[in-house]
Amino acid sequence: MPRIAKVSDIKANLLRPATTSHFEVDIPIINALNDKWKGVGKQDKIALMCSETVLPGSNLATFEIDNDRTGVTEKHVHRRIFDDRIDLTFYVDAGLYQPIKFFEQWISYITNGRNISDRDQDTQLMQSNYDYRIKYPDSYIASSGLKVTKFEKDHQNLLQYEFIRVFPLAINSMPVSYDASSLLKCTVSLSYVRYVLKNLHKTAAYSQTTPRGQARFNAAGIAGGIVNAAVDRLTGNDLLGDIAGGFAAAALGDIPYVAPPILTPPEPPQPTPPRINRPG
Repeated sequence: MPRIAKVSDIKANLLRPATTSHFEVDIPIINALNDKWKGVGKQDKIALMCSETVLPGSNLATFEIDNDRTGVTEKHVHRRIFDDRIDLTFYVDAGLYQPIKFFEQWISYITNGRNISDRDQDTQLMQSNYDYRIKYPDSYIASSGLKVTKFEKDHQNLLQYEFIRVFPLAINSMPVSYDASSLLKCTVSLSYVRYVLKNLHKTAAYSQTTPRGQARFNAAGIAGGIVNAAVDRLTGNDLLGDIAGGFAAAALGDIPYVAPPILTPPEPPQPTPPRINRPG
């Protein structure tokens, strides 16, 4: 028999869909690149410019068993297989081109087993008889630190993936042309061994929302969309619109609810009986 759902259940479970535009990426820095890319305006800036990625997946490898039971074919698991790479797409800043330079330097370090200095590297690369050696894996692989965090506009529950033993595999080609200008984006493929989904044991989602809390949640989304569209129209920059809309939604969604004071009517004064003095 079908279950009869209440309106409150529908509001609590169906009116809070997860969106794809709220996420954060942390980029690891190997020890060899610490001096150049660690610090404010470098590592954090590259992470902020990540405009697109994927939440990873995995599958189970199985083998078939035909002879345990007559006429029955079963499948048993013998291995968990992770995706072999994750793709990150970055906006490229004008002038510094930091995402491109960062991953190019990481790849250059991997193939610079001869330890050529930065000053002589361009000269060496231009020589016709140039050859290269590969570094030892532990020196160019980031054992951890690459994280993809999925959250919502109220910043409450988080879904965080951390990737183990990461290094860049490829920097995709970036077309440029004299046609109408568009944002330059850099897509990088990173290899990893496996990922770990943090807080997997936490199964409780949002608590049953009240009408007032739901209204504040919806208002935050509407305000964020209005600010996003306004900034896009004024600046012509979609990234700035997304950032401004996210700040507006977060600010409105984080306003704490203040319960109205409980007003109690004043108690009327109790009449005092007149005092009669006895004749003495």
